[in-house]
Amino acid sequence: MIEKIMVIGGYDKYGEKEPVEKVEIKKGEIFGVVGPTGSGKSSLIGDIEQLAQEDTFSKRKILVNDEEPTYEDRTNPRKKMVAQLSQNMNFLADMTVGDFLSLHAKCRGASEKCVDRVIELANTLTGEPIKKENDLTILSGGQSRALMVADVAIISDSPIVLIDEIENAGIRKHDALNVLAGHGKIVLVVTHDPVLALMTDKRIVMKHGGMQKIVETTPAEKKISKELNKIDELMLSLREKVRRGELVESIDLTDIIKT
Repeated sequence: MIEKIMVIGGYDKYGEKEPVEKVEIKKGEIFGVVGPTGSGKSSLIGDIEQLAQEDTFSKRKILVNDEEPTYEDRTNPRKKMVAQLSQNMNFLADMTVGDFLSLHAKCRGASEKCVDRVIELANTLTGEPIKKENDLTILSGGQSRALMVADVAIISDSPIVLIDEIENAGIRKHDALNVLAGHGKIVLVVTHDPVLALMTDKRIVMKHGGMQKIVETTPAEKKISKELNKIDELMLSLREKVRRGELVESIDLTDIIKT
């Protein structure tokens, strides 16, 4: 059982020691990874995915429950500790949603009874209904991401989830992160989106390939994130109306804009 991971700092792209010496992330916590383009966000995520042992460019070291992961932990696909989700993910398998989830459940040693739970959960994250008989290849981007989040939460036993820029993924982002954290996952999300960044517990600020500082999200920022999420929900609703060919004749902003 993984309770926490620790990222021990290495060096930035100029060979300078990272200002942040170590970061501890516990299960159920949501950490953001923020910084400008080229600041090293993807490099940090890559180090965590590989469970790096000072053998990457950054020379960072990842500890699991205060111990070094074994060679098998790092290389055996059946022991994969990390699941990664990105907004560019799409299914390629020519099979139905139900068949895919049943197969994945079987591979993970989970009960096939969880298939309906996954679909039910996925449908709370997207405005486009997902059905068991749908072919994977016809799912929209939002449906695919919603299904993967629900699949990772319920079927996958990977305790660490890395999310790479899902701001335009067409899903309820607040709910998606809460679902993963609520299932005891360690969640790291790379983002430029203030809705996501301000709902995390802490944010790792990247610059020049190094971890510069850790920012703890304040109660005021959490409140702002909830207000921004209302706008996000409105945009998701409007997107679905436009897709269905409906007219958008008015919108209610009374709960969003307060005078």
